Amino acid sequence: MTLLILGVLMWAFVHWIKRLAPDLRQAMTDKMGEGSKGAIAVLLVLSIVLMVVGYGRADFIPVWSPPSFFGHINNLLMLLAFYLFGASAAKPAKVWLGTKIRHPMLGAVKVWAFAHLLANGDLASIILFGGLLAWAVISMIMINRAEGPWTPPAQAPMKKEIVLVVITLVTFSITAGLHAWLGVNPFGGV
Repeated sequence: MTLLILGVLMWAFVHWIKRLAPDLRQAMTDKMGEGSKGAIAVLLVLSIVLMVVGYGRADFIPVWSPPSFFGHINNLLMLLAFYLFGASAAKPAKVWLGTKIRHPMLGAVKVWAFAHLLANGDLASIILFGGLLAWAVISMIMINRAEGPWTPPAQAPMKKEIVLVVITLVTFSITAGLHAWLGVNPFGGV
């Protein structure tokens, strides 16, 4: 469980270094130049490795038993999470939901984490998904305070919306297949 906790904390604080310790981040940039971005990327990859390894090695400690239909709710929410994540990439004009939500990528993480909290009742899942949900919420608050009011971007043509829906369905299907291949069937069963 220690590696998992360390990975979640590292993920959060490496992302927050710019806001929590701007002098340290600037000193890194002054000393390393563009290489500081590489150092940050290495730390983020390390945090992901710690989370994956820590989650995989964690003992299963049940905290609550989610009802089976929560798996179906999880799947519906995951479609929304994939859509939101894709909406964050649409630039300069945004797809419909991207014009309504200031932080679609962080919104995707929030939906993803919440969906997985619904479907998983063990302690490791609560630490992983709850920790990343907290990171996304706090990140939104920090960014909003730093950047002030938001002006919604222009809406993209309908063609872009259709492409995003197709990409959402394909990536969801691939991810569901990978989950099943790893032994976690998102559609029920093991």
